[in-house]
Amino acid sequence: MSPARPGGPPSPGASPLDVDEAVLDVVERIPAGRVSTYGAIGRLVGVGPRRVARALSLGGGAVPWHRVVRADGSAAEAVRVEQLGLLAAEGVPARNGRVDLAAVGWP
Repeated sequence: MSPARPGGPPSPGASPLDVDEAVLDVVERIPAGRVSTYGAIGRLVGVGPRRVARALSLGGGAVPWHRVVRADGSAAEAVRVEQLGLLAAEGVPARNGRVDLAAVGWP
């Protein structure tokens, strides 16, 4: 089965690949200069934040993965320097390694 609509909750019984595709579809829609969280994307797609992280780790290289941060605005340790650099290049300010979600959060 496929997701109900692009970026919408997957249909009951959706395959893991359908969930991955739904996550990546939502991440592609995050505008430059804005960020979202794993949890916010999960709510849009109908999965938990860890499932969002898994989808990005498996196939997120083709989408702006760097626009997805933790709920506290921080980047994961393994990609922190690269992610904050990519966000800074888009004009996203960070203070003490955290993005101000109130200022640049999406949606």
